[in-house]
Amino acid sequence: MTEWLTAPLAYEFMQRGLMASTMVGILCAVVGCYVVLRSMAFLGDAMAHAILPGVAIAYLLQGNLMLGALVAALVVALGIGFFTRQGTIKEDTAIGILFTAALSFGVALISTIKTYAVDLTHILFGNVLGVSETDVWLTAGLGLAVLATIVLLFKEFLVISFDPVLAATIRLPADRLRNLMLVLIAVTIVVSMQTVGVGLVAAMLVTPGATAYLLTRRLPTMMVIAAIIGAFSSVAGLYLSFYINVASGAAVVLIATMIFLLVFLFAPTRGIAWRYLPGLKRIEPA
Repeated sequence: MTEWLTAPLAYEFMQRGLMASTMVGILCAVVGCYVVLRSMAFLGDAMAHAILPGVAIAYLLQGNLMLGALVAALVVALGIGFFTRQGTIKEDTAIGILFTAALSFGVALISTIKTYAVDLTHILFGNVLGVSETDVWLTAGLGLAVLATIVLLFKEFLVISFDPVLAATIRLPADRLRNLMLVLIAVTIVVSMQTVGVGLVAAMLVTPGATAYLLTRRLPTMMVIAAIIGAFSSVAGLYLSFYINVASGAAVVLIATMIFLLVFLFAPTRGIAWRYLPGLKRIEPA
């Protein structure tokens, strides 16, 4: 058992992959708690795919793909905030318009690249085993910046998420805070691009948070539980990918989904197993 755990660590690419995937798992899980509580799952999926034009432009200009993705994600995030702030259209409508426009633009650009199937596949599906040392440092820097912002503005985000009336009463800059939250989601998606890919990042934003939501009613506790689930799923998925030779991003998401299903069945008071096993003692969630 010890050899099974330590053997992959002999490879530097696995060491870098484990560090990057753990950081991404924690970051996605914490930010994903807001995504789950604010019913923004569609936004996460839309923004993940909306970074394609930035990736394609950066590739054509032989620039940094992550930087291109970050610019595209920020443009889409702020665009959603701009259109919804006017009050003429709803947020889901703005997301649908900008998501499809950005995705179409990205597909159009990628279709002009003859080698896109080889060179950009890892952007779509992730390649955590190909993470470089620079990627690890960049992931750590951006991830810490996002988490620090959440800690510093925790109360403000809490108020605008659960009590918009109170936010207006105490004169919080609700629009700016919502835009900032969109930016944090965008940065999280870009950071996760290398490990799970744009096709699966929405799952890591939603699944750990949704699992934690079934186990607790308090947001701080929910974030801690989600972070643990995200980190464990990332590490376990990477080991699974190493030993059975499957896509790392897909393995991470599948592990997270299995944990969700177990909690969905057996979560205290909320698990559906309680309906069929009434004799079991219920435990109140934290």
